[in-house]
Amino acid sequence: MTEPSISVVIPVYNEEEALPILCGRLLPTMDKHGKPYEVIFVNDGSTDQSQKKLAELFEKRPDVIRVVQFVHNYGQHPAIVAGFEHSRGDVVVTLDCDLQNPPEDIPKLLEMIDKGHDVVGGVRSKRKDLGWRRLVSKLSNIMRDRITHIKMSDHGCMLRAYHRSVIDQIVKSGDATPFITALSQSLATNPVEIPVGHEARVGGTSKYNLYRLIRYNFDLITGFSLVPLQLFTIVGMLLSTASLILVGYLIFRRLFIGPEAEGVFTLFAVLFFLISITMTGLGILGEYVGRIYKEVRHRPRYVVKQVLQK
Repeated sequence: MTEPSISVVIPVYNEEEALPILCGRLLPTMDKHGKPYEVIFVNDGSTDQSQKKLAELFEKRPDVIRVVQFVHNYGQHPAIVAGFEHSRGDVVVTLDCDLQNPPEDIPKLLEMIDKGHDVVGGVRSKRKDLGWRRLVSKLSNIMRDRITHIKMSDHGCMLRAYHRSVIDQIVKSGDATPFITALSQSLATNPVEIPVGHEARVGGTSKYNLYRLIRYNFDLITGFSLVPLQLFTIVGMLLSTASLILVGYLIFRRLFIGPEAEGVFTLFAVLFFLISITMTGLGILGEYVGRIYKEVRHRPRYVVKQVLQK
């Protein structure tokens, strides 16, 4: 069997409707490109008929399709890392299964790799997402740019291409909660971004609700920056100074003017505000401690149940 020069890694989670359509578009695109390739589907603990569909697709094209099946659902980014670890190509392309990024754009990414770029990121143009999703994505990109200084236009687009040198560094990093797009950008020496298409998803529903999007951005920020901790320290110092001034004022008033019974509710408001700041700070600390906890346990990022390959 000819060793592939291109590996396409696709995480799968409950995408039984999209899989046949995806292969119907992806495989002809890669066949037409001409270079030997492989398509690695990573089934991230799907609970529908995705694994059955993947087995059927493997039987049809065992020469190019490989299937890695997880025991449980571990998340999109660990699934991509698993695909990286099983990939053999000099160039690795990541693609979502929902067809929101057209596989027909893959040759454009490969062309930029051939020109010497080690990471090629897709930037979704004319997005078909709901308005609130686009707003959250825009705010997330602005926050990432300001806090981490990782320069990217669209860290949420998974249609990307990587040179093997970057893939090896990502795998060796051993990060328990890797944020692939940002991590690859920080490791790249000659990255570039190009516009890619964006379409409405084919079947099923998005796996990223508001809660998952918030968690997604927590991983991004806490994985690449200490700014939240530093900001909380600064805010704590400012509030401590303000509290000291307030206490001094109240002592002065009580000694020289008399107690102010009417100010009880004001004091309660100040107290509640300070408590909320403290709880926010504990939450920020918890995020960082949680990441450290995951790292020191040295548990596997995922467990593979089965691998289908020729």
